[in-house]
Amino acid sequence: MLRASLRGTFTHQRLTSLRKASSLSAARERRAPIDVHPEVEDALATGKPVVALESTIITHGMPYPTSLETAQSVEKIVRSTGSIPATIAVIGGRIKIGLHPAELERLADQRSTPTAVKLSRRDIGAAIALKKDGGTTCCSTLIFAALAGIKVFATGGLGGVHRGGENTMDVSADLHELTRCPVGLVSAGVKSILDIRRTLEYLETLGVPVVSYAETHDFPAFYSGRSGLESPWRVNDPRTAAHILHTHWQLGMSNGALFAVPIPAEYEAVGSVLQEAVEQAVRESEEQHISNLGKAVTPWLLNRVGELTQGKSLASNVALIENTALVGGQIAVEYAKLAGDRHDQGQYYPVTGIQGQLDELHGASDIGSSGTTNDLKEQPLPNASLIVVGCAAVDITSQPLTDLDLGHQSTSPGKVSISLGGVGRNIAEAAHRVLSSYGSEFSTATLLVSPVGDDSFGRLLSEETRMLGMRTDGLIPVHGGRSSVCSLLLERSGGLRAGVADMDLIRNMDGHLAREIILAHKPKLLAVDGNLSPETLKVVVSECLRNGVDVFFEPTSVVKSASILPAIAGNLNQLAWSPIAFASPNLLELTHLYQQAQFLDLTSHDRWWQVLDGLGLGSKFRTDLDLLSRRNASDQDTSRGNLGFLVEKGVAQMAINLLPFFRHLVIKCGDLGVIVVSHFMGDDAAESLWSTESTNHHRRCVVSHSSTSDDIVVLQHFPAMQLPSDVSVNTTGAGDSLVGALLAALVQSPKAFHSEVSLQRMINTAQYAALLSLQSPLAVSPLLSSLYGKLSH
Repeated sequence: MLRASLRGTFTHQRLTSLRKASSLSAARERRAPIDVHPEVEDALATGKPVVALESTIITHGMPYPTSLETAQSVEKIVRSTGSIPATIAVIGGRIKIGLHPAELERLADQRSTPTAVKLSRRDIGAAIALKKDGGTTCCSTLIFAALAGIKVFATGGLGGVHRGGENTMDVSADLHELTRCPVGLVSAGVKSILDIRRTLEYLETLGVPVVSYAETHDFPAFYSGRSGLESPWRVNDPRTAAHILHTHWQLGMSNGALFAVPIPAEYEAVGSVLQEAVEQAVRESEEQHISNLGKAVTPWLLNRVGELTQGKSLASNVALIENTALVGGQIAVEYAKLAGDRHDQGQYYPVTGIQGQLDELHGASDIGSSGTTNDLKEQPLPNASLIVVGCAAVDITSQPLTDLDLGHQSTSPGKVSISLGGVGRNIAEAAHRVLSSYGSEFSTATLLVSPVGDDSFGRLLSEETRMLGMRTDGLIPVHGGRSSVCSLLLERSGGLRAGVADMDLIRNMDGHLAREIILAHKPKLLAVDGNLSPETLKVVVSECLRNGVDVFFEPTSVVKSASILPAIAGNLNQLAWSPIAFASPNLLELTHLYQQAQFLDLTSHDRWWQVLDGLGLGSKFRTDLDLLSRRNASDQDTSRGNLGFLVEKGVAQMAINLLPFFRHLVIKCGDLGVIVVSHFMGDDAAESLWSTESTNHHRRCVVSHSSTSDDIVVLQHFPAMQLPSDVSVNTTGAGDSLVGALLAALVQSPKAFHSEVSLQRMINTAQYAALLSLQSPLAVSPLLSSLYGKLSH
């Protein structure tokens, strides 16, 4: 998802040519094999603090299961500071910036997967080409952290000059990497198996700042808080440490800094004992010529120290790593504050999401679940299960620094933001992200069908859609056409001052183009938004009905909500059931739909009367509905009132009267929750589990069984999920995210409306998706890419 802003000139989260300033974006454009965990992606895109963590500790530094337990503990500690952990590794030849729990387990359990390699700079290309698993050292973790724009990296001990290095030239690549990567490395100093004095001298030569994070200048010696050497600088609070890093960024300096944190005091006492074991291990390595084994030396030495100390060194190892994670998280939080306070968030770049491993899927190895993709014209993509036909637009928002700057027939200093938008596009992205969270096999399941102009905005839409990992074979280039753009001028307070929407391209879309795509894919489900013209909707809906494809209608706005009615009118006589399977109006759109259906005489149609008569709703239904309307809208927040609007404002009545046109209505009621009204008839009613259910006010559900037919009507209220009180809210794409999650659920389970349990699960998922996007500055939260895992957890 895009995000950009200008203060006179572009300075915030740049796009297209400007986003080339981001190394990760540039790597994405070259289709580098990089997957960013959705939580890390969201944090980087929104300026939240992130801490990089290495993975060699997991693969080579500790025995299993301590390795896994430590990795999990360190991530938890980072979270406790308010930062997001990003454990970095290579899995199956793909760089992972942030790991899922299963990936952590895969790396840690080297008994099951003993082939993981230790990765320094020299090993990266080969490991990726050979599709290896690998634990990243300080060196390679620094590279990938810098690539992603992560400013803080916490680890155990830094590599350095090996003993005898003045003769062997055995110097860790970690040191040189600190001259190239603008990242603050937080460690317990240098590993004590090394020559600490020469390491500090070499860091001085390289120009790398060395800062003791302590009350004194003492430089720690890994297992001990004192090495007998001193750092040239010291700090003892995270704000000052963050200020050092931020100053580097302000000055455009490309080097990092070493923050040396002493081991916790309670482990200091065993430090001398451990150091004796270190000295013995070093002597043995020289006697047995282990010291000639290159990168295998350090793991051997650490393992031997563990044996000599009977496990005491392992406990100290864990303690110092957990301590540096705590300090690293605190520094990252302060760095994020500095960046935000000074409006310097241009250093944080939005990054695309998790790219799935689809090498096995139809040979399309370049397609990802949510990362850089290629159209792969030479390799056919599988048919889409879900097609979304609707508007893809570029949104431009301008906001002056003060309202006094407006109205003088001149430009005004302020902020301009650019983002991808359009209801259809937002819905498709949300559905794509949610489906991709179920597994890589769903990463090509969603197809967005929308016209784009042959202009710079059209190229932007196509490229950014591709960068999100979404298919672009449904974007229809229109020669000479202007891409859909909405430009808004806001007041300083955020209120709308004026705006211009250029939507001719979507309004004039040829429905027959969409028809051809439907025939080619024969999807399980097709969604349309209200931006389409009534004529286009007629063509699309009719084709879907001929091919047995269910249609989902998202009204988009009050005015546009009635655009579906001509398509319904043209198909009422053709079917024994409602033409539109699903619709998701809000309360205002529901009212307008009902009023326009009356105005167009659809509520006088013979088919309308047949359906209403078959429902057989009587006094019991009205009594049940009246009792439901007395329930509080929320059991947690009684200030929201009750459900009286169902009766008093005629919401239930309007919904029932629209059932001849829509089989299932999902009515979005804002902070009052969601109302679902469904009609089952014929085989649907017989197969539905609602056939054995009855009204249950405790579960906010009214069920009516017709006395004159097999028809069933279900009306159920789902309270809104609670939004944290201390978060800023962005309503731009919350409703679209809810709809996208509904579509993803229906692709997974087409009969999701047919039982109370599956309906509850689907609505909960959809509301949670909306909640995530409400808390994101982006229209669709990147966290939707891990939605299934979050809900499963």
